[in-house]
Amino acid sequence: MVDTVENAFATPDAQQPWSELGLKAEEYASIRAILGRRPTGCELAMYSVMWSEHCSYKSSKVHLRRFGVLEPHTPRGPLLAGIGQQAGVVDVGNGLAVTFKIESHNHPSYVEPYQGAATGIGGIVRDIIAMGARPIAVMDPLRFGPLDAPDTARVLPGVVAGVGGYGNCLGLPNVGGEVIFDPTYYGNPLVNALCVGVLNHDGMYTNAATGVGNKVILFGSATGGDGIGGASILASETFDADGPAKRPSVQVGDPFMEKLLIEACLELFDADLIVGIQDFGAAGISCATSEMAAAGDGGMHVDLDLVVLRDPTLSPEEILMSESQERMMAVVTPENVDAFMAICAKWDVLATVIGEVIDGDRLIIDYHGERVVDVDPRTVADDGPVYQRPLARPSWIDALNADGAENLPRPASGDELGDQVLALAGSPNLCDKSWIADQYDRYVRGNTVLAQPEDSGLIRLDEETGLGIALSTDNNPRFCLLNPYLGAQLALGESYRNVATTGAEPVAITDCLNFGSPEDPDVMWQFQESIMGLVDGCQALGTPVTGGNVSFYNQTDGTNIHPTPVVGMLGVIDDVADRIPMGFAHPGDAVVLLGETKEELSGSSWADVVHGHLGGMPPAPNLDAERALGRVLIAASKARLLSSAHDLADGGLSQALVESALRKNLGVALTLPDGDPAVALFSESAARVLVSVSGEHYLAFAALCGEHGVPMERLGEVVADPVIEVRGQFMLDLADIRARWEAPIRDAMGAH
Repeated sequence: MVDTVENAFATPDAQQPWSELGLKAEEYASIRAILGRRPTGCELAMYSVMWSEHCSYKSSKVHLRRFGVLEPHTPRGPLLAGIGQQAGVVDVGNGLAVTFKIESHNHPSYVEPYQGAATGIGGIVRDIIAMGARPIAVMDPLRFGPLDAPDTARVLPGVVAGVGGYGNCLGLPNVGGEVIFDPTYYGNPLVNALCVGVLNHDGMYTNAATGVGNKVILFGSATGGDGIGGASILASETFDADGPAKRPSVQVGDPFMEKLLIEACLELFDADLIVGIQDFGAAGISCATSEMAAAGDGGMHVDLDLVVLRDPTLSPEEILMSESQERMMAVVTPENVDAFMAICAKWDVLATVIGEVIDGDRLIIDYHGERVVDVDPRTVADDGPVYQRPLARPSWIDALNADGAENLPRPASGDELGDQVLALAGSPNLCDKSWIADQYDRYVRGNTVLAQPEDSGLIRLDEETGLGIALSTDNNPRFCLLNPYLGAQLALGESYRNVATTGAEPVAITDCLNFGSPEDPDVMWQFQESIMGLVDGCQALGTPVTGGNVSFYNQTDGTNIHPTPVVGMLGVIDDVADRIPMGFAHPGDAVVLLGETKEELSGSSWADVVHGHLGGMPPAPNLDAERALGRVLIAASKARLLSSAHDLADGGLSQALVESALRKNLGVALTLPDGDPAVALFSESAARVLVSVSGEHYLAFAALCGEHGVPMERLGEVVADPVIEVRGQFMLDLADIRARWEAPIRDAMGAH
């Protein structure tokens, strides 16, 4: 029997499974107060998914509002769309705009790694389509448990295959990301996905359902039983040892249908047939109908009987909650419906009129001729609960901060110093990631200029002018555990620096804020501190936040992950021909260190790999120095003064030398600055870059650094011999380094 609105009035005391759907008693009471009656089964389903943590941001809203102090301007001009839209949109010049966003698909990727990761890519791509853009590239910041842990052997290959399988089928290059292994992510991997798209200035769309009488069209895949209560529920609760039993809740992706959907949408945009559009993500039809109606100037009427089903046994509640993939919703004027349908038919995309925009402010949904939903859509989409969760500075953090790595034993000889350089190069977090990256197509579409393992992905937008964009994602969770405010700023600074190192101007960020349980006061303190760090950092750098994602409940068996606010930075380069690659390029070039090195070893890769230590305070961010360094690199790029540039981050100078030398198999001979050689090689002080520069350009580059107040120190020179020689300390063959660097992931995944 269908639970209708009429029946809800008649049976006010009927028992309902509100708790099983994740609602709290006070939330259920609030729904009853809003409606003036108990909800129908369909209304209860809608409120439960839309008021979930994943969809409503009920624990994070009060903190995310802090981003409102940031000016909606980039160094290139005003934001065209920002927080609150389906994705941020940035003016990049030449009549073009770029839209980009990052989101998480963490919990589904633990339950079913392949489909969880694949549908994470599919979902973020549809966010970009819904802004009116053609998707042009993706990135995937990933976090896993220890490389040698049994469950990593299950999760890592499945996630990588899902990211690659879906993205490769769409014909989208995967131009970067990061992979970090740490015990904190065992049982709770992080799978974040970023997508970027390009559109004309006047081609942007919103999700507002406007114009009484306009038709509501569902197009894309048919609706099935997969993903019911999927991302919205999985991402709103804590996992335990029985987590994988939730397998039926994970969505199933079809990248070939998504590719057809992309091309159909682009043709619909070109024909100017759409009034408003939204993708179907978490919460399915519940989300699309309520959000589009809430954003519009009227109400909406939908008939669920018109929704094409893959499974005819679905109840109306299940139809509303289904998270079947590759679906979109559009509002179209009546006179354009036939043309809309013709384009969808051309691309073999199923399209059905399921309702229309109506006068008033109600979302009305019928099923089998009876009313099953009658709500104000704003109460579903916008007016969910807002929690001021208790927060408290953790009782354990003072002891952790007091245990600095600066007191750890340093190498006693040059040979020991060289052994530690090798140990870092062969550690899971610093080793070769090509086992992963080689499963992705990095060059499809022919516009990829730089891709992993370069500092940033670089994509050409305009063949005539060479206009391009750079993208980087960064976060060091060890720094964020030690001090979440500073750790967030260090992630921001590193992402800024990675983009500037290629020669692009950093202009805006998107963020994916991955944290433990919001019901833990320690976690909410970490979250608040990270937000404040990003707000203050973005103000200092002049890079607004365009949007992003919050992922809570990343906790397994009572253990929270390290706070992991991933920062995605967008940069603009006027001509990609001016780019600066990371690898040493010419024997005889001077090797120069930019920036100031301090004794900052706490939270470093050296402390982790050599000593298994985590404690102390992270390096001090220096955002003024980051901006000055960025100005030098951008100017040097335009003047083509540098042969190579590579930022210093995890592993410090040691790892920067290794990666710069291995890129083109050219060696380096250098003398370390005066002082402790361990500090010189392994400190992870911020705002530093390693460059190589020819004798022809050295004086001009030195003058540029002097003009902007950026410290520079000539360390040595690039050599043809494949060695890293630190004079007076050690000499390592690149062949030996490469063998150590290439082995860890390849060997661990050899049987997979």
